[in-house]
Amino acid sequence: MEIFDKKTAAEVASLLLEVKAIRLQPEKPFTWASGWKSPIYCDNRLSLSFPEVRTFIRKSLVKAIEQNFPQAESIAGVATAGIPQGALIADQMELPFLYVRSKPKGHGMENMIEGKITPGQKVVVVEDLVSTGGSSLKAVEDLKAAGFEVLGMVSIFTYGFDVAKKNFAEANVKLICLSDYSSMLPQALANDYIDDETLASLVGWRKDPASWQGVRVD
Repeated sequence: MEIFDKKTAAEVASLLLEVKAIRLQPEKPFTWASGWKSPIYCDNRLSLSFPEVRTFIRKSLVKAIEQNFPQAESIAGVATAGIPQGALIADQMELPFLYVRSKPKGHGMENMIEGKITPGQKVVVVEDLVSTGGSSLKAVEDLKAAGFEVLGMVSIFTYGFDVAKKNFAEANVKLICLSDYSSMLPQALANDYIDDETLASLVGWRKDPASWQGVRVD
């Protein structure tokens, strides 16, 4: 798991905070499906509604692919949030596009992968957000099972969990992210989304998300 570059990471984090694609709420934590309490909610689909933000992210993802996966012959989005990002990238790069479902379609051809399947074709996978990496790596396995050669993956944002790093390393999948949690925190502080006390709590969550319980409000 790598960050594309520090400057891009800071700019993307700042933009996501500005359009509220990233929301920080440590005093009233969000609850994830895993049961974890989380001070952050990230919905990068909101960036699509802001042309300047959407364009910056698209161009940055294209640069990340061109520099890290220059042999790319096609682009695959992970359903659902990776689909629009992947389509935008494929359009700019003039490459074929397809997407991977979370489960097979329940009727018709019952496809897992939508788009032209070309065994041996070199593909880069596009995600909007990586948490543990489970669903992202499942898409990689589905593409490999269909005969694609997966070069790696790009993502807009990652929480940077150790379990995700471990999962991608074990799967031998290169992941390039535009920004991450550690890059976001200084931007949140600099732009007054949080104060020093809140920052300490947010750092604590990143170290031990399973046992973090939020910020006490007296």
